[in-house]
Amino acid sequence: MAADPDCIFCKIVGGDIPGEVVRRTDTTVAFRDLNPAAPTHVLVVPVDHQANAAETAATSPATVADLVATAASVAEDEGLDGSYRLVFNTGAEAGQSVFHTHLHLLGGRPMTWPPG
Repeated sequence: MAADPDCIFCKIVGGDIPGEVVRRTDTTVAFRDLNPAAPTHVLVVPVDHQANAAETAATSPATVADLVATAASVAEDEGLDGSYRLVFNTGAEAGQSVFHTHLHLLGGRPMTWPPG
């Protein structure tokens, strides 16, 4: 799907607004979260606009694999030593606030479960 002109993540992907991009591939862009929940908090998004992880998995499962692979590469670059959390929020009640598929890469501190 093409970019959504009203989507903030599409604007970051397109370079229309600034974002601290840490990695870019043909299918993904990774950039630092403006409101980090951990010392390392990077968002990994598909280049193409899709509303949520479930939609992406249904229409482009390879993109989901690309998102995870990009997150793993960023985690290595960030020195997370193979210990990090990956989170997709799908839907407003799950905490999704930007309706462009995005994967949260969190690390740099102990992660507890369930989150408190």
